[in-house]
Amino acid sequence: MTPSNFEQLFEQLLARPGDAGSDALVQLVGLIRPARADDVESAIQALRALSFLLGQRSDYRLALRDYLRAMLEARRLAGLFADSGILSNEGLWSALRNRLGAKLLPAEYRDEYLRDVLNRAFNQPDDHRWVAAVPEAVWLALWEIILPAGEALVPPLRHGRLELIEAAQVLSYRISAIGLEPELVRNHPAIEQFESPFLTQNVALREYLEDAKALLFDPAHPAQDDKQVRVLLDQCEQIVERLRRTARREGVSISLTYLLVRLRQHIDRLRLLLDLIAAPSADIARPKTLALLTSLVEAENRRTSVRDLFATNTDLLALQITEHAGRTGEHYIASNREEWRQMGRSAMGAGLVVGFMAIIKILLARLKLAPLIEAFAFSMNYSLGFMLVHVLHFTIATKQPAMTAARIAASMERHGEGDALDGLAELIEAVLRTQFVAILGNVLVAIPTSLAIALTVRYGFGQSWVSADKAQHLLHDLDPLHSLALPHAAIAGVCLFLAGLITGYYDNLAVYNRIPARLRQLHAPRRLFGEARWLRFCGYVENNLGALAGNFFFGIMLGSIGTIGFLLGLPIDIRHITFSSANLAYAAVALDFALSWQTWLLSIAGIALIGLTNLAVSFSLALFVALHSRRTSFGQSRALLGKLLRRFFAAPKRFFIAPAEPAQAGSGQAGGASSGGH
Repeated sequence: MTPSNFEQLFEQLLARPGDAGSDALVQLVGLIRPARADDVESAIQALRALSFLLGQRSDYRLALRDYLRAMLEARRLAGLFADSGILSNEGLWSALRNRLGAKLLPAEYRDEYLRDVLNRAFNQPDDHRWVAAVPEAVWLALWEIILPAGEALVPPLRHGRLELIEAAQVLSYRISAIGLEPELVRNHPAIEQFESPFLTQNVALREYLEDAKALLFDPAHPAQDDKQVRVLLDQCEQIVERLRRTARREGVSISLTYLLVRLRQHIDRLRLLLDLIAAPSADIARPKTLALLTSLVEAENRRTSVRDLFATNTDLLALQITEHAGRTGEHYIASNREEWRQMGRSAMGAGLVVGFMAIIKILLARLKLAPLIEAFAFSMNYSLGFMLVHVLHFTIATKQPAMTAARIAASMERHGEGDALDGLAELIEAVLRTQFVAILGNVLVAIPTSLAIALTVRYGFGQSWVSADKAQHLLHDLDPLHSLALPHAAIAGVCLFLAGLITGYYDNLAVYNRIPARLRQLHAPRRLFGEARWLRFCGYVENNLGALAGNFFFGIMLGSIGTIGFLLGLPIDIRHITFSSANLAYAAVALDFALSWQTWLLSIAGIALIGLTNLAVSFSLALFVALHSRRTSFGQSRALLGKLLRRFFAAPKRFFIAPAEPAQAGSGQAGGASSGGH
């Protein structure tokens, strides 16, 4: 970009003195904008060329200064300062609907508002990237040329400061209103018991802004400081942080998260506006003004972003969900031999139940029900079976990764480098051996149970519930080379991950909505079942609602995905290691064990790969969400892998069989394993 590229624009400004339209600003930004947002050097060169031209031609500098002054004086600024980049009071789902609508049908352009002018000028969705990437010194150098330090522009300066004052007052009123929201008061009752800083900050701010406004028209008016306002804003922020910490114990909702995000945005913006209002001169306020303008450009670029909306409003809920899942995950980690054996016994019980669930599904398929009825039947078989597994304190191995990932993420957040990684390595070692014994328990009991059922039916009742064609179909479903077994296993892994999230969500729901306490106060069930029995039931709901809901919806997903694929004409289905091992046993009996060694080898390899895919997909997704919800990145992966390899070569047995007593390095890292019902 050369100075000559800007000359035509400035000649037009010289020919139209007093022009306050937005076209010239749009054209100016277009000349500075690089072809690619990441080409920051081009933007820097364009700004330096503009600065050089303005430095050489004072008539161009004055024309641009007068144009910017006229444009700012002709427009309302308060809406830009008080609304841009700040969530409104419409709620998350209304905001989502409005953003989707704005993508399809953009809002009406109103030239009298600077917010709309800014949105029109920076109309590329990635403009904020190069604007923020350009060094501050480059922007300030251009600013200094357009308006040298000490050069007075009283009318536009006064207009801008009045708009700042109005925007600050609007933000203050909104902070007071949010602070009185019933959901906020419910979670922090002290707001009602003591004088609320959300209300008193508005009183203090009004007094300060009145003095600031008087100072604009009377320089002799005594200046007041904003210390009292800032102290009260600090108190508001402390309440917000206290609410976020309380949410870890008492749960959270999307609506509460939305309120906390709005409060944080309003307080942060009000602080920035106070910095500008309190600045003794426009020259001193330039860096703060530039920071504000940069954030406003980004806010306008991301005005209709659905992704940003969810990212800012679901982080606390996601953290709570993964935290609850992590607490559940502690029961899936065996730190010593006794807990390891207990997990093995628990997994064996689940294998017994799965053997019956697998044959029930085969029998339901023989009924040739209508697709939706069949999906419902399959779903109820899975859901009720998984819930039975939980009630009996048994364990499905593949549910462990989605639960233990949050536990590992929490440990990653605490541990950094060197010796601190030993505890994390010990935790992962405990997770792996617990996972191993759980899979072993599931499979080694599911196969004999299925064999016993099939042989009993065949030789005890003279029947065969699995036809030869069905048996061949079951074997084909296990073939990792000639079927979609592994993609279908990955789909099951996604379902396992979603079931973990559902478990955490309902645990959070039970805590936040105080469901157990509300159940305890019901009079009719207490009279019907008896006081003690009803209280035990409420306690069970408190500790197991999430797990029961997760198992129920996991069953719905497994039972309906195949039907959804059939209805849509898509080759989607699920493969689960425990059910696959049971199906191998039923197919073998149906074919009188007349399987070639290649078929046996492919089937066994298929079961192993299905299990590995189930675990890898569910664990990686759960770990990603857990780390993301904590805003944590782990940069010691190579060092951790090295420690794990050294531990494996030094004592490989510990990765499969728990030691008699837990190692000291893992103290506090691996929680006691127990059955899924605890």
